[in-house]
Amino acid sequence: MHGRDLLVVDGANVVGSVPDGWWRDRRAAAERLRDRLAARAADGEEGDEVVLVVEGAARGVASVPGVRVVEAPGSGDDRIVELVAAEGPGRRCVVVTADRELRERVTALGAEVAGPRSVR
Repeated sequence: MHGRDLLVVDGANVVGSVPDGWWRDRRAAAERLRDRLAARAADGEEGDEVVLVVEGAARGVASVPGVRVVEAPGSGDDRIVELVAAEGPGRRCVVVTADRELRERVTALGAEVAGPRSVR
């Protein structure tokens, strides 16, 4: 059993929730999200293990202290479900996404869900 909660962030969904030009450079947008998550962790707002899942053109984003970045070789949603299934049992797991189908898939595994605004 793990001591910290697991926070899994659907990078594509959270980045895409705000029309700020993210589509021009998806990797840079994912890096900005990663850095915001890391700053929150450093400020002590998050005691969780934070995992940012990236896919497609956002691949290549490096992990930093406080945020582990996981690349999805295909579907980001499928990778998130795999993470919840593998790492979530025995600990509180929250998935950050607005994707309705993904929400259903992870809640069926016992995870909680939160919207993109919770980390923006």
